[in-house]
Amino acid sequence: MQVKVATIQMVSTADLDSNLDQAADLINEAANQGAQFVLLPEYFPIMSDDETAKIDIGEIQGQGPIQDFLSSQAEQNRLWLMAGTVSLQSSDENRVYNTCLLFNPEGACTHRYDKIHLFDVRIDDLEKEVHNESNTIAPGDNITVAETPLGNIGMTVCYDLRFPELYRELSRRQTEIITVPSAFTYATGKRHWELFLRARAVENLCYVIASNQGGQNTETRRTWGHSMIIDPWGDILCSLEEGAGVACADIDLSRVHELRQSFPALDHRVIGMNNI
Repeated sequence: MQVKVATIQMVSTADLDSNLDQAADLINEAANQGAQFVLLPEYFPIMSDDETAKIDIGEIQGQGPIQDFLSSQAEQNRLWLMAGTVSLQSSDENRVYNTCLLFNPEGACTHRYDKIHLFDVRIDDLEKEVHNESNTIAPGDNITVAETPLGNIGMTVCYDLRFPELYRELSRRQTEIITVPSAFTYATGKRHWELFLRARAVENLCYVIASNQGGQNTETRRTWGHSMIIDPWGDILCSLEEGAGVACADIDLSRVHELRQSFPALDHRVIGMNNI
């Protein structure tokens, strides 16, 4: 079955309304290109030097203007819309979940994934960066595979890319498409972004759709961009560089199953299969 999918790249700022307007324009552009599935990047509603801004716009699941916006965009454009990440309230009033939501063409939210791995790192590069995502984000604890008419979609977010055991579990659960909405930094992105994405596609023999933030989001935060769609053999089907934009590609899930039959590496696993 062939499906046209789209990755959306944004340069979100601290202005929520402006970000939603930008997202609406790009979703509409993807729909006009025939996309049946659209992926927004991580933190698409807001990126701010004030880390508590994420908490200020936190919503209860199923309620709130950001979720209403996403629902209406999916319904109006008659497509599956995966909303990068939005802030959903947790039991800790000082932290929110960094949540990826999937909406169907009727505007209903069908699946939720809360980012598991939190970005608490120091980057010693040309410019020193310190990130402590766990100060404002509560970690998720559930793996999510969305079973849809378009295929089985394994939902991951950004820093998850560095933890291949998550993707092995997604493949064990019959994932055919992996999504990676991200706000990958410029410093790490130029070294590791494409490498990780292509590795996750090849080692799990599945499509990877990755949407990244792509530019100077704030005075102190620059993101790498290079959103892309990759096939199960590691070939890049389409990509963007920097700036806001849309990239579309046709994917064919029969290629996933053909490759898994002709090159059955997933069946050759030994470690982690309860026999070693």
